[in-house]
Amino acid sequence: MSKTLTEIAELLQASDKKVQLIYAFNGTGKTRLSRAFKELIAPKEDGQHELAEEEQATLSRHKILYYNAFTEDLFYWDNDLEADAEPKLKIQPNTFTDWILQDQGQDMNVITTFQRYANDKLTPRFNPQYTIADKDGKNTTVKAFSEVAFSQERGDDQPDSKIKISKGEESNFIWSIFYSLLDQVISILNVPEKADRETDQFNELQCVFIDDPVSSLDDNHLIELAIDLARLIKSSDFEISGLKFIITTHNPLFYNVLHNEFNKAPKFVLRKLDDGKHELLKQENDSPFSYHLYLKNELMKAADSGDIHKYHFNFLRNVLEKTSTFLGYEQWGELLPGVKDDRATGKVNPYARVINLYNHAKHAGHEVAEVEEDHKRVFKFLVKEIDNIYKGIRTPQGTQA
Repeated sequence: MSKTLTEIAELLQASDKKVQLIYAFNGTGKTRLSRAFKELIAPKEDGQHELAEEEQATLSRHKILYYNAFTEDLFYWDNDLEADAEPKLKIQPNTFTDWILQDQGQDMNVITTFQRYANDKLTPRFNPQYTIADKDGKNTTVKAFSEVAFSQERGDDQPDSKIKISKGEESNFIWSIFYSLLDQVISILNVPEKADRETDQFNELQCVFIDDPVSSLDDNHLIELAIDLARLIKSSDFEISGLKFIITTHNPLFYNVLHNEFNKAPKFVLRKLDDGKHELLKQENDSPFSYHLYLKNELMKAADSGDIHKYHFNFLRNVLEKTSTFLGYEQWGELLPGVKDDRATGKVNPYARVINLYNHAKHAGHEVAEVEEDHKRVFKFLVKEIDNIYKGIRTPQGTQA
């Protein structure tokens, strides 16, 4: 049934589910849907139409946080080609980043998160407040946290030259700002007693709407981002905060990872119709875009190339979970060779222990930095075992599953 975006936003708002995931092609109306949803959660009241955009944003974000294309539009490059100066990423005047970076003091967390997705040598630096004089000698104050300079640390005494980062790295950086705030918000709202929370600024927050935080990201960073986001959202205690999450994307890989992470959450496809209206189709199948087969292929490629990352162990566990369910096992560890898990004796399959090592880190500081060589060998062995299992699975027609 065709509906307006506002009507679809009303359906999403009425849901009692913690997470709702939406897939849609570019140009379908995801960003417009996020704005329609914002107007439902935090409508402009009488007299607010005359308020400046900054003031309206301040009033609405107490009820909804949203990340979309307009968030990225707050950032632009000053290349200063005429003066041959070092490039800076400037931040448009707005209350959103002021709130995160100054009021909430999240600048160091932003840097740490960004370096996890980019690399630990690429360092962003926020500016302090300073004064510049124009040609006429008139002084202008540049406020703190309105510019960002990036440098590649070299580990010697030479000064770092400022560089212009790639579009993918820029997208990573902007997302890191939002992610750092979201991490803090969830942590605060998980405190049961409102009086015990470190701030009351988030007490009225109802929803987080995230629209495509993956533009220009390579697959490795995209997967890691999706897994980190899913873990963060899972850590949010819905019974305490009632906080809901809506995620929209045009990227099949990002959708697939989240689809698998949020196994029981409702998933939809948003379609634009010829009459200009839209329809929201619920996905009933368990594995859109042949997700488990995609994961298996990714595992095989990683094992063959030796380019094995932490998230590949997450893939490995996902495939084992799906395969064990298909074959009727109670636990995915039963598919692994060697000692079986035994809750009575406390025995843990050594292969399961390696897989869990790369799946259970809850905080960045506790994460395994790199995959050990011994664990890479375990990974390659287990991928071969999975391939043998898949070769032994036949459909009723006799073809490989």
